[in-house]
Amino acid sequence: EVQLVESGGGLVQPGGSLRLSCAASGFTFDIYAMQWVRQAPGKGLEWVAAIFPGGSSTSYADSVKGRFTISRDNAKNTLYLQMNSLKPEDTAVYYCAKGAERGQGTQVTVSS
Repeated sequence: EVQLVESGGGLVQPGGSLRLSCAASGFTFDIYAMQWVRQAPGKGLEWVAAIFPGGSSTSYADSVKGRFTISRDNAKNTLYLQMNSLKPEDTAVYYCAKGAERGQGTQVTVSS
């Protein structure tokens, strides 16, 4: 059974930083591309970033490019999202995803 457990969310002021983590289990983590997606209040799912199995190739939505960094530690079966220069419009529930499968999400709120 695939399990994806996100952590690291919270309340942060504009301009601040957070690091999200996603602990993966139930599948061979190091052979799958992984993604972060988010859902803001009242809006649909938005793709944020993706990383290929080896970790050397990444891709970002224009809205977060230059501010967010996706990474992975295949030895620890863990996916990360470093978020810097956070803006109020980054407020959302953040999910890690393996294809269409997602975890329960972690809330990120950017507010002064």
